[in-house]
Amino acid sequence: MSDPVKNQYEMRDPREQYPKPPFPEQPQSAPGLAQEMTPKPDHGENSYQGFGRLKGRKALITGGDSGIGRAVAIAYAREGADVAINYLPSEEADAQEVIEFIRAAGQKAVAIPGDLKDESFCQELVERTVQELGGLDILVSNAGRQTFQTSIADITTAQFDETFKANVYALFWITKAAVPHMKPGATIITTSSINARQPSETLLDYATTKAAIAAYTQALSGQLAEKGIRANTVAPGPFWTALQPSGGQSQEKVKEFGSDVPLGRPGQPAEIAPIYVLLASQESSFMTGGLFPVTGGELM
Repeated sequence: MSDPVKNQYEMRDPREQYPKPPFPEQPQSAPGLAQEMTPKPDHGENSYQGFGRLKGRKALITGGDSGIGRAVAIAYAREGADVAINYLPSEEADAQEVIEFIRAAGQKAVAIPGDLKDESFCQELVERTVQELGGLDILVSNAGRQTFQTSIADITTAQFDETFKANVYALFWITKAAVPHMKPGATIITTSSINARQPSETLLDYATTKAAIAAYTQALSGQLAEKGIRANTVAPGPFWTALQPSGGQSQEKVKEFGSDVPLGRPGQPAEIAPIYVLLASQESSFMTGGLFPVTGGELM
């Protein structure tokens, strides 16, 4: 495996760029911490280089403590944006690392812990972001809940309800609160999944929410076009994040996670952050209503 930190832009074999399975079993309690994973995920801490593409923008990222959200927060800060991140209180250790990376990039960082399953908190999250950053130009709805179950008989109403509240209701509540603060040129980016089109049999409730997110974002894009606000969704395949070992997959699947995609390994968060940068920047000014797969070659 080549060194991914050496040079982000050096040409390399993507199959060998990052660790491949098998991985060790590593059970964690949900929602999990990136710093306890083996191998540790690459969020671009030592590799992402910014070019000022988001200079002066104000961004809110949910699930910004680890995984994809963490990589996006680091990338946005290095592209010149001030960043507010949301996360659960139990994820504070990971979140504080992200805050330091944002500040090290010379940008304002705001940490807003809280549970997105609460409508009033979602409204407060947006208001605090606008107040502390002085506006809101980029909304990245990324936080998600995923719990594997082998049978529908094992999915309780409480689990089904919590998955929908965290993944779909929160997206609705936050967007509804955010849009009045957004000006023409602002962008909304959601996180769907390959499960929206290829649902895993062990992720029945999660896959259903990810299909809903894709449809929601595409419908929303039509509403917001007349306001000059764009909305797009990213559909990740298997990515090496704390969501997986903390109940998102069985430990047996964690050991072989990502082995079944054409590139033969899971993606690292640093590898998906650039599409979130593109969709937030003016370079994607004619892109709205799109679904962008980042799947290691697995077709949607």
